[in-house]
Amino acid sequence: MTQGLAVSLILLGLAAPGVAGAAETYPARPIRMIVAVPPGGPADILARLVGPKLGEALGQTVVIDNRPGANGNIAYELAARSTPDGYTFVLVAAGITINPSLYREVRYDPVKDFAAVTLGIAVPNILVVHPAVPAASLRELVALAQSRPGKIAFASAGIGTSGHLALELFRQQARIDVVHVPYKGGGPALAALIGGQVQALFSIALAATPHIKAGRVKALAITSAKRSPVAPQLPTVAELGFPGFEVIGWFGWLAPAKTPRAIVARLNAEIVRVINMPDIRERLLSQSTEPVGNSAQEFAAFIRSERGKWARLIREADIRAE
Repeated sequence: MTQGLAVSLILLGLAAPGVAGAAETYPARPIRMIVAVPPGGPADILARLVGPKLGEALGQTVVIDNRPGANGNIAYELAARSTPDGYTFVLVAAGITINPSLYREVRYDPVKDFAAVTLGIAVPNILVVHPAVPAASLRELVALAQSRPGKIAFASAGIGTSGHLALELFRQQARIDVVHVPYKGGGPALAALIGGQVQALFSIALAATPHIKAGRVKALAITSAKRSPVAPQLPTVAELGFPGFEVIGWFGWLAPAKTPRAIVARLNAEIVRVINMPDIRERLLSQSTEPVGNSAQEFAAFIRSERGKWARLIREADIRAE
C-alpha cells in the first residue's frame, strides 16, 4: 500500500490512522478463532474445515479456541473485549442475536461491539412429527392442533433455540394453542419425539435427516425462505400458507469492533473463497448445512435484521430464559 493510498483510505474512513502499516504486514503471528461450542457439531466442524485452509492462505496458523458455555455468551463477551487487531475473531451462532433479548445480563451488543466478516453456513430446521400423528401435511397438522387446543406437544432443544423460536413464530402465525416442552439439547428432544412423548418438533436438518430416512419421524416442511438443497423435496413453511416465515440456525464470523477494515476485508475474501471450494461445499452439504459466504455488509445487515426480529418475538411471546 503506497503512502498516498493509505492517507486516502484514512480520509475516506476506510482505515484508521496508524493501521495502514499493520494491514500491510498482517498477519505476522498466529490468529485465534474463538468458537462458542465444544468440539463436535456443525459450528466446530465448520471451524476445523475452514481454519487450516484460511491459515494456508494467510501464511499463519489459525488456532481454534473452543469456549463453550452460557449459550455462547462466554465466547461472545471474550471476543467483544479482545484487541481489535485482526488476531482474534469469533465463529458465532444465531444465539448472538437472540441472547440479548433472552438474558438479563448480556455484556455485549451483537451490532455495536463487532465488525461483521461473513455468514458461513445456514442450518434450516425441519418440522417433523411422530409417525402416529394423523397429519400428512402442514395444513393437516394445523387443523389437528386447532381441533385439539392445548393437546399437541412440541419439543424443542431448549428455551431460545432456533427450534423454539420457530415454534413460537409458527404458533403465532397459525394461531394455534400447543404445548412447548423444552429439553436440554436437540438429541433428547428428538428422542422424546421418536419415543412418542411429544408429537412434533422443529429440528435442525442435520439431526433430523437420518431419522426421516429411517421412517422414525415424518417431515412436513422446512423453515428456510426458499427450498433448501439440504432437502429439496420438502416445501417451505412459507409456501404452505405462511408468507415470510423463515427461521434458520446459522454460523458466521465476527471480529471485535474497530478491527481495521482492510483486515476485515482480507478475512472476508479468504473465508468466502474457502467456503466456495468444491470439497468444502460438498462436505458442508453432506452435513445438512447450506454454504453461504457473503459480503461483510450483507452479514452486518442480516445481524441487525435478526436482532430486531427476535427481540420483537421474544417480547410478544414473553419468552424468558430458564
